[in-house]
Amino acid sequence: MNRMHIAGGVAAALLFAQADTSTQGRRPPEIATDIPAAEVQAVLDAPSAIADRLITAVDMGTYNVGVGVLRRTPTKPGAPVGAINHEHITEVYYIIRGTGTLLTGGTVTNARPAPKDSEIVTTVVGPSMQGTFDKPAQRRKVNPGDVVIIPPGVYHGLDEVPAGGIDYLAVRPDPNKVLPAGYVHPAIKALKK
Repeated sequence: MNRMHIAGGVAAALLFAQADTSTQGRRPPEIATDIPAAEVQAVLDAPSAIADRLITAVDMGTYNVGVGVLRRTPTKPGAPVGAINHEHITEVYYIIRGTGTLLTGGTVTNARPAPKDSEIVTTVVGPSMQGTFDKPAQRRKVNPGDVVIIPPGVYHGLDEVPAGGIDYLAVRPDPNKVLPAGYVHPAIKALKK
């Protein structure tokens, strides 16, 4: 089984795990949402000013679920490591390709809100804080096939990304519906033409 199939299985399992069985609010969709490997690759390969790209956001009734893909370029040894956290969004990462050292938690300097009109806030992950890691609580190597769950409000960033970079899928449960339900990345729309 290839990594993209595994990633799809991880995403599907997370979507089912987030199912809301209450009778309040909107009803969840009655069909599944598929994201074929070709669409994930098209979004990864699309030109972008930011590393984080939302593939799609699905209205699940009482919450949304976003699925994104990220491509991080190599880092420079000894350079400061950027940190970001998301106010409302949990992220579940599945490492597709490459390696790096994932930093989470701890202390951050120069923390400031991401601009409200930036793509990261309006489309990808909602309100976020960004800064530079001072002293992370955790440092660990991540490799293809690894899964990491990052709760809302936890700073995270990557260091020691070698030549070739790192690609990873992000599943984002969105209980506050900050992600734009119905969003489909333009690269997928172009692929379907």
